[in-house]
Amino acid sequence: MKIVQYPHPALRWAARPLTAIDKQVRMHAAEMLELMYAHKGLGLAATQVALPYQMLALNFTGDPQQRDKEGVFINPVILERKGTIEDDEGCLSFPGLYAKVRRAKSVKVEAYNINGEKVEVAAQDLASRAWQHEVDHLHGVLFIDKLGPIGKLAVRNTLKEFEREYARAQERGEIPPNADIEKILATMAASI
Repeated sequence: MKIVQYPHPALRWAARPLTAIDKQVRMHAAEMLELMYAHKGLGLAATQVALPYQMLALNFTGDPQQRDKEGVFINPVILERKGTIEDDEGCLSFPGLYAKVRRAKSVKVEAYNINGEKVEVAAQDLASRAWQHEVDHLHGVLFIDKLGPIGKLAVRNTLKEFEREYARAQERGEIPPNADIEKILATMAASI
């Protein structure tokens, strides 16, 4: 398992809800947490590791020593958004890219934990931002989509470089053609 980088097709995939939590899902959840910590992230969505289902890992501290703060959430839905705040945001699928993004200051989220229990979470500030960012991923929405015209202009060259590097990796055979990736995602999604 590895984190895919923009413009990998999995990042634009609308993930399917999970209908069961089996051994494979639990294994993926554990791997996602480890990857998130290894890359010093606060969150990681399944689509960022080319899994086409609705699961995300979060730890707002980003500290693997604070495992009591981590969680894996399945089929999350944002029930309520309040207020707005603009702040810098980054993404593990866009290494080194940060931009100002406007998000709700607080959210209320409903999801299932890794044990299949329904949970409701209220989050504010950074935690709210992380929830919104990761839930967006599960719908194929990226933080760059939330930028205003000036923000989009500011990151344009960086995005083009990500696209060039991705194309070079495909030419070298390190990444399969997009059509092949999309077939794999569709096959995996159909088996959920």
